[in-house]
Amino acid sequence: MRETPTIAAISTPLSVGAIGLVRLSGPEAVAIAGRVFRPIGRRTLETVPGYSAIYGHAVAGEEVLDEVVVFLYRAPRSYTGEDVVEFSCHGGPYLLQRVLRALLDAGAVPAQAGEFTKRAFLNGKMDLTQAEAVMDLIAASGADASRAALAARDGALSKKADAVAAALTHLAAHMSAWVDYPDDEIEDLTDARLTASLEEAGRELEGLLSTFDAGRILREGVPTVIVGRPNVGKSTLMNRLAGYDRSIVTEIPGTTRDIVEETIRLPGGLVLAVSDTAGLRDTDDPVEAIGVRLARARLEQSGLVLAVLDGSRPLDGEDRALIESLSGRPAVVILNKADLGPSPDESWVRSRLPHCVTLSAREGTGLDALDAAVRDALALGAVDPAAPMLANERQRRCVARARDAVAEALAAEHAGMTMDAVGVCIDEAIAALMELTGRQVTDAVVEEVFASFCVGK
Repeated sequence: MRETPTIAAISTPLSVGAIGLVRLSGPEAVAIAGRVFRPIGRRTLETVPGYSAIYGHAVAGEEVLDEVVVFLYRAPRSYTGEDVVEFSCHGGPYLLQRVLRALLDAGAVPAQAGEFTKRAFLNGKMDLTQAEAVMDLIAASGADASRAALAARDGALSKKADAVAAALTHLAAHMSAWVDYPDDEIEDLTDARLTASLEEAGRELEGLLSTFDAGRILREGVPTVIVGRPNVGKSTLMNRLAGYDRSIVTEIPGTTRDIVEETIRLPGGLVLAVSDTAGLRDTDDPVEAIGVRLARARLEQSGLVLAVLDGSRPLDGEDRALIESLSGRPAVVILNKADLGPSPDESWVRSRLPHCVTLSAREGTGLDALDAAVRDALALGAVDPAAPMLANERQRRCVARARDAVAEALAAEHAGMTMDAVGVCIDEAIAALMELTGRQVTDAVVEEVFASFCVGK
């Protein structure tokens, strides 16, 4: 069989920076790196142990390309499980590309998207859920998202799935032994015990499935729309949340006519994809009317509504109609302009929608309360980012298949079918969980997972 090639790629963004990294992995990593690296001093890549760093120059023939520090990680104690060499260079795109070209000329081949992490998976350094968590960690845009990804990278999800799979495997083995060896002294598997074991597995899987929506919110943020009448402070709130002047703010009603979008991070780290919209009102201005129509459409599409009211004055009919329309939806009412005094209608608002905060967008007060109210409205108050959590649709499908198979096993047992029929359903559940972690997975699934990775990771 053809020997595994040694791969190379730039592992940092191709933009100007202080440091850039070019990574090699494979059986010839040390030899290929040695053809490009000229150490300063007596230490060489061939003689130093793993987890060593050597200072010197990257060269192409006799031409010095850059001053570098080279890090060596010897198999199997490396990210990929193979010999890994990393060139820490000055972070100019030209220099990084020259060093990469020299390594390719010396015998390496270009790495494919996600190939370093794919090799780590194939070499048993991580399972498939942990590999997927690597990209989630890179893409994390908030504190909760990074904590969730780090927990998955440390094996929180795979440990949970393995525990359920182990319980089902033990149950299947007991059933098989009890059926195949009736004369041996094997503990009787009663209907009550079988039912209890399957119901427990079903509860565990249902609990995992319930984490999917919350996990998606933590990772991707939630589409959020800011709505309200003109001049209640929607754009001022948008600018306060964004941290800069994203929306135009004037005393003239109807300033915002198009949808202004920004990804913002609340004080607690939760990410929202916020849309500031035109003030909701009847208008004869044809341009403003288009903006109002767009605002109402975005209101219907959003996953979270921030309804802004002017808390310094009594509510009018339009304000009350807006509040009534949000019943049953994830929404937070914001009584703005708290710096001008308390709202006379706060008790009425709270009687209609429980998630209500008073703040001053102009002064920047009350944002912590907004963070807490948003979490409550999205049912994230009790979510622990470090707990086992489903991160993508592939994982959700695997757990759903396992849950459905367990439910079929229970139905077969209640219907009085043979143990073999029940066992087939349990085997299907185990197979789905093995696919989740990658212990039993097709090449097509593996390729699909790593196709979404960036080159160099």
